[in-house]
Amino acid sequence: MKILNLYCGIGGNRALWGNEHDITAVELNKKIAEEYQIKFSNDKVIVEDAHEYLLDHYKEFDFIWSSPPCPTHSRTNYFTQHIRKRPVYIDISLYQEIIFLDNFFKGKYVVENVIPFYKPLVKAKQIGRHLLWSNFNIKEIPQPKDDIGTMIKGHPNRANKKPLKERNAVNSDLGLHILNAAIQSINNNNVEQTELF
Repeated sequence: MKILNLYCGIGGNRALWGNEHDITAVELNKKIAEEYQIKFSNDKVIVEDAHEYLLDHYKEFDFIWSSPPCPTHSRTNYFTQHIRKRPVYIDISLYQEIIFLDNFFKGKYVVENVIPFYKPLVKAKQIGRHLLWSNFNIKEIPQPKDDIGTMIKGHPNRANKKPLKERNAVNSDLGLHILNAAIQSINNNNVEQTELF
């Protein structure tokens, strides 16, 4: 299966996918992309704007995973606005990708992001600390307690011992669970219907 892994970071979502798929990963930060390439040497890694790459290459893949940047959507953005002295707009590219994939992409997709401080503009499924938008069914699975992080100074769940790139990584078990759900959906769609009822 041909997979596009957008905003791949260090590959937390991809860690358990194995090497049987043809995976293209896109990451804008060159140093993080180099780390990803070392971890997943069989993947094609592209240092580029993932949002633009999606527009130019979406037809080349069977499954697309997108994890657009979450800072403007996070609850942290909401409660730290007094530090910045003014609020910031949310990055609407998250919703651009959901709507684009839902209307133009013929394969299976998932867009992952944090639970936002506002009511999501497009209905999503929540698993743990993640919201998921997809065109296939993803069953809920329990998430480990250490998957819940926070940036609040002094908070007991604060994951500040890990660098930001690790705190931002999607739990690997969830990544595998979602890939397996996509594969199952693709396989179910490929089964020929022999009778109407």
